[in-house]
Amino acid sequence: MAKVGNLALDGQDPRLPHEKEHEPNTIDVPPEYSAGAIRPQHRKLHDTSVTFEEYVYYAKRTRVEEDNLPKPERESGILSIIFPSKSDGGVKQETENVSRDASAMNTSDPANRATITDEEWTNASRALRTASRGAIFYLITTDILGPFGLPYAFATMGWGPGVALYTVFAGLAGYSGWLLWETFLGLDSYQFPLRSFGDLAFRLYGRPLRYLFNVLQSIQLILNVGLIVISNGEALSQATQFKLCFIICCLIWALVGFFLGQIRTLQKFGWLANAAVWFNLICMFITMGGAAHSPPNYAGVSQAAGATIGDGSSVQKVNGVYPPVMTTGGLPDPSDFAASVSGAMQAIFAYGGAMVFPEFMAEMKRPKDFLTGMWAAQAFIYFCYMLYGLFIYGYQGQYTINPTYLGISKYSIQTAGNVFAMLSALIAAGLYGNIGLKVLYNNVMVEIFRCPPLTTRAGKWMWFSLIPVYWAIAFIIAAGIPNFSGLTSVVSAFCILHFTYTFPPLLATMFWIKEAAMGDGEGFDPVTGNTVRHDSGVRRFIRGFLAQSPKRMIFSVCNVLYFFGALALAGLGAYSAITSLMSAYKTSTTTSFTCTSPLDG
Repeated sequence: MAKVGNLALDGQDPRLPHEKEHEPNTIDVPPEYSAGAIRPQHRKLHDTSVTFEEYVYYAKRTRVEEDNLPKPERESGILSIIFPSKSDGGVKQETENVSRDASAMNTSDPANRATITDEEWTNASRALRTASRGAIFYLITTDILGPFGLPYAFATMGWGPGVALYTVFAGLAGYSGWLLWETFLGLDSYQFPLRSFGDLAFRLYGRPLRYLFNVLQSIQLILNVGLIVISNGEALSQATQFKLCFIICCLIWALVGFFLGQIRTLQKFGWLANAAVWFNLICMFITMGGAAHSPPNYAGVSQAAGATIGDGSSVQKVNGVYPPVMTTGGLPDPSDFAASVSGAMQAIFAYGGAMVFPEFMAEMKRPKDFLTGMWAAQAFIYFCYMLYGLFIYGYQGQYTINPTYLGISKYSIQTAGNVFAMLSALIAAGLYGNIGLKVLYNNVMVEIFRCPPLTTRAGKWMWFSLIPVYWAIAFIIAAGIPNFSGLTSVVSAFCILHFTYTFPPLLATMFWIKEAAMGDGEGFDPVTGNTVRHDSGVRRFIRGFLAQSPKRMIFSVCNVLYFFGALALAGLGAYSAITSLMSAYKTSTTTSFTCTSPLDG
C-alpha cells in the first residue's frame, strides 16, 4: 500500500504539510475502501464528480510521503541548485502487491484502469517525478527571449519608467510563483496528479476555465516556438550576410526542431537547460562588448525601437547621416503611449515562465522544493537581465533591436553572439515545444480520442509522429509574421501576462476560500468515498471567504485588486501590440514568406 501520514479517518488534518514541516512525520496504513467507494484509478479523466475535499485529502497524504523520502533523495544547500545531481531514478516505488508497470499501460482506456491496483496507480505517478530543484532553476532560466528583449523595452520606456516597471514585474512574478506553489501543493497527489495549468483551473472552477487555460497555453507555447524560429532565422541570415534566403533560414531551424523535439521528459531537458543558461550568459557578454566598441547596426533600423516611437525620425537619416545615440530619463515620446506599453510587454516577456510552473512541479521528486528554485531563478532573471538591459540601452539607445544580439554591427562579434544565441534558442524552443505538445496531447489526444499515454510504446510513436506537425505550424507562424517585436508584444499581452499575473491570484484565492469553508464534521471520508458538506453555493463561498485567517484574508483582498489590475494592463498591452503590428504592415517594415531578411536594410 502507498504510505500515508497520521491523518484522521475523515481525512481532515487542519494543517498542510508545508505549515508543519519541522515536526516529525509518522507513517500509518491507510483505511481500506468500502464496497461502494470509487478508487482514484477508476475515475474518468477530469471527473467532475471528484470533490475539492477528495483532492485535498490525497494531496495531504502525498505531501507527508514526500516529507519522509530517504535523505539521499532530498537536495539541500545552494550548490544543489547551481549543480543539480545527475542521479535520478524518480521517487522510490512501492514493491508490495505490484505485478505490473501501470505507466506502460494505456490508462486512457477505462477498461484498463479498472484492472490497476492502488499501488500500481501511485507507482505510475511516482515514476514520472524525477526533476530536482536545481533542474527547475535552469529550466526557468532557459529563456532566449527575455534577456535579449529587455534592452528594447528600456529603449521604448526610458531609464526611470523601465527600471521601475521591471522591478514591479519582478516582485509580482515572484509572488505569483508562490501563489501557484501554494495551490499546487494543496491539490496535487499521486492518486490525482496535476499535469498542467488547466488542471488547476478544473479542480477549482470547472471545465470552462480549464478549456480557456489550455487554449491560451497552447497558443503561447506554439507562438514561443515560432518566435524562436524567427529569431534564429534572422540570426542565420545575418551570419550568412544575407546570402541565404530568409525563408530557408527559418525552415532549417524548424527541421532541426523535429529532432530535438523527440526528448519527452523534463529531467532529460534539465542538463540541456543548464547549457542553455551558460550560452545565454556568453552571448550577453559578447553583445555587451560589441555594443561598447562598435556603432549600432544601422542596416536593421527598421526593426529598432526608435522606428516604433512617434514618427520614427529618431532613426532616420538627416543629410545622409543617422542621428546620434539618444537615451531618455523618462518616456522617449510621452504622446506615443502605445509604443511605451508595447515596450513594457517586452519586459513582461522575461517573466513568462509562470505559464509552465505547474508542469515543472508535476515532474519534481519533491514539489515543495520548487519554491527555492523558482525564487533563485527570478533573482537571477532580475539582476542579470537588468544589468544587461541597461548596459545595451546606454550604448545603443533608440537603435536597440529586439533581440539585441542582432543589433551588433561588427560582423565577427555579431556572428559569435549569433552562434551562442542560436544554440540557446534551440534548446528553449525544444522545451517550449515539449510542454506545448504535452498539453495538446494529454488534453485532446488522450482525453477525447483515448490515445495511449506518452509513457507507453504506442504513445512514444504518437509523439514521434506529432512533433513534425507541431514544428511545421510554428514555422508557418514564423514565416508569416516575422515582425519580432510586434509578435512578442501580442504573445505577452494575450498569454504571458495572464499566466504570470492574472491567473495565479484567481486560483490561489479560490483555493483558500474552499479550504477555509471545510468546517467541523465536513470533508472526504476515504472509507466510504463520500464527501460531507453542510451547505453549498454562494452561502458556502461567503462563509469560506470570511472563515479565512486574518493573514489569508488580507492576501485574498490584495489578490482581487491584483487580478483586476492585471486585466487592465492586459487590455492596454493588447491595444498597443495590435497597433504596432498594423503599423508594421502598413509601412512595409515586415515581410512574409520572402527571401528578404527583415534585417537587410
